[in-house]
Parts: sequence; C-alpha cells; structure tokens
Amino acid sequence: MSVSVFPIKAFNDNYIWCLGNQTHCAVVDPGDAAPVLAYCQNNKLTLSAILITHHHWDHTGGIDALLAAFPNIPVYGPQNKDIKQITTRLSEGDHIELLKLDVKFSVLEVPGHTLDHIAYYGDSGLFCGDTLFSVGCGRLFEGTPQQMLQSLAKLKALPADTVVYCTHEYTLANIAFAEVVEPNNQALIDYKQWAKQQREKNIPTLPSSIIRELAVNPFLRCSSPELMTNVSQNMGTSLTSEQAIFASLRSWKDNF
Repeated sequence: MSVSVFPIKAFNDNYIWCLGNQTHCAVVDPGDAAPVLAYCQNNKLTLSAILITHHHWDHTGGIDALLAAFPNIPVYGPQNKDIKQITTRLSEGDHIELLKLDVKFSVLEVPGHTLDHIAYYGDSGLFCGDTLFSVGCGRLFEGTPQQMLQSLAKLKALPADTVVYCTHEYTLANIAFAEVVEPNNQALIDYKQWAKQQREKNIPTLPSSIIRELAVNPFLRCSSPELMTNVSQNMGTSLTSEQAIFASLRSWKDNF
C-alpha cells in the first residue's frame, strides 16, 4: 500500500502533515486535534502514530485529545521531558519505523528555533517543523545563530530532490523579505509568481524541496555575493563570514 502525504490545515497558517494509506495514518505536529479527528473520520483512517518536532503548543496541543480517541499509539519526539506524552524519545541518528504505513525515518537534531527541535528524514521526505520554511527559517527563540546555521547545513546536505514538509504557510511573507535581500534572484522572482497563484486559489505552497530552497531561500544562500553586499549595507559594516552574514540576516528578518 502506497503512502500519501496530505496537509491538514490548523489555526491560521499551520499544516499538520498526515501520512496515510488506505487504512492507517500518522500525523506530524498536531497542534489541534479537531481537524485530525475529522480527517480520520471522513477518510475512515485509524491513527497509528504521532510525530513531534518540538515543544511549542501549536505543534503539541492536540496530542491528548488524539490519544483519548486512539489510545496506546506511539508518540515520537525529542528529548524534552516537558512533553510528557512522548513514548519514544529520539536523538540524532535514531531510526523509527511506522509499521502500519511501512515508512522509515532517521532523526536529525536541528536546534535553533528551539533547543529540543528534531526533524524526521526518510523516503517520504523531510518533516522539519519550524527549522526550515520555504524561503525562510524559524525564529531563534532558544538557540543561537551558530546552532541554526549548523542545523540548516544538515538539511542543505540532504539529496537535492528531498521533499520538504514545513509546518507554516509563511511563503509569501518570506518572499517579500527575500526580494529585498536578493532582488535580482531570477529563481526567486519566478517562484513568487507561482506562489501567488497558489495562494490565490487557496492551495498550499508546500511542500517545497531542497533544490528549490537552495535557489530561493536567503538563509541557505549566505555566500551569494548580492546577498552578502545587501546584508553588509543594512548592517553598516562589511561582513564576510557565513556566521556573521546569517546572524545579521536573521536579525534583519526579525525586524522586517
């Protein structure tokens, strides 16, 4: 049975990614249980696993209600004791298998947005929570620019055709910032037109891919000469190291 991945919309701009076959499904970062329960009921699916990337409430808030409806299913997540529902705590290099779906993932530790953040990588793609967005990356609520830069380097090193499942529809807002940073990036200009058309039809801009993000995402393009020049000008000083460029870029985006 083949596995499909479907975005279940939650809140204003969250996507709860649902991996499913004809009978079972698993969800990633269910911040709200109601749309997941409705999806399972409408598609006659049994929830068989929950995957968590980090502790923020809009990624964990639905766990209890889902466990009430589907007791004793595994809850995978990071080494964070505050997420009490987790049954299997994961670290870098760990592997999990969702038996009902015949899906396997390896685990990447990707601190930056939060210190406990992990991502799941497998044949079905990369589920990266709030670490990588299309044309953006997560705010540094707990980690340092250096940590986030190293985390993004892990994701950049994945195969170019890797499908990227981010958890927020931030693409157009991220493009607006990227246009200021790298206005002559033709790939970005083309992507903006496509993304606008998607949103006008109320269709997600996600998933993305590693190869696309390498072409359009300023946080993965800190060695771009145009980007380096514009970030340096914005800071009022010449910046050359990738870490300095990244930190300044993230700060600029925070205040954009």
